[in-house]
Amino acid sequence: MIIHTGMRTDIPAFYTPWLLGRLQEGFVLVRSPYDPQTLTRYDLSPSLVDLLCFCSKNPAPLLDHMDALKRYETYWHVTITPYGPEIEPGLPDKRNVIRTFQELSRKVGPDRVVWRYDPIFVDEVYTEGRHLEAFAKMARALEGYTRVCIISFIDLYAKVRRNFPQVREVETRQRIELGREMVRIAAGCGMTLRTCSEGDELAAWGADCRGCMTREVYEQALGRRLIFPRQSSGRKGCACWLGADIGAYDSCGHFCRYCYANSSRENVLRNRKMHDPASPLLIGYPQSTDRIRQARQESWLDRQMSIFDLS
Repeated sequence: MIIHTGMRTDIPAFYTPWLLGRLQEGFVLVRSPYDPQTLTRYDLSPSLVDLLCFCSKNPAPLLDHMDALKRYETYWHVTITPYGPEIEPGLPDKRNVIRTFQELSRKVGPDRVVWRYDPIFVDEVYTEGRHLEAFAKMARALEGYTRVCIISFIDLYAKVRRNFPQVREVETRQRIELGREMVRIAAGCGMTLRTCSEGDELAAWGADCRGCMTREVYEQALGRRLIFPRQSSGRKGCACWLGADIGAYDSCGHFCRYCYANSSRENVLRNRKMHDPASPLLIGYPQSTDRIRQARQESWLDRQMSIFDLS
């Protein structure tokens, strides 16, 4: 199966000691965001976990502990955007994040690390021109360190509207003009531009619009075929497999204005005070009233010979 670590929070940036402890103990508990008294127990044995997927804006704290991940196959999405601290107050200097990306790529290989430039919004400060200038500069810095860049335009979820009321949807004309130029820039730096939940609007300009975490993407990362038990997607129009995330909402300390995973700064600060690196849960501890269910787990690797085995 595939275990995600970054759909609800940034575990490498803020919770690396906890993750290392969970991998050492071989299991993790995850509290359901929809039924808080239900905990799911995931076995973290490498015989069951075919791929560990990370989504992070600052994977630097985990880089010194990569030996702990050697038993696992890993796949990394690292987000680097042009926004300043007024939008992303908890992030390190972007030049440091780029250097971290480069170091990570040297450790795991350019086929295992992907650059995310998202979400994209446009206003009087972050104009189309500023986006293209920043995108080109970053693409040149990451040339040779990744084969893929993923973009998406901002979605106005309820939490986003509440925390970032000034933001507006990106107009169709702006999406097409930005996407077209980003496809060209990315290609010039040896990257395929993929879109995330944007339909096929940019396909005519050369973007890969099939999704960013699809079966095909995982198989390419692993070099093996996978047999999925079912299709799982996080939202309408998304072809990606987004299940089995071990994080928790309202726990990311980046405090990005556009974040869909944090409802408020106060909730994040409260939850982070409840974090104990020794707990099997990311936030807090199991309670006597909790119901613990064991996840149904099995390897999804196709054990038969495939084209990947022959290459």
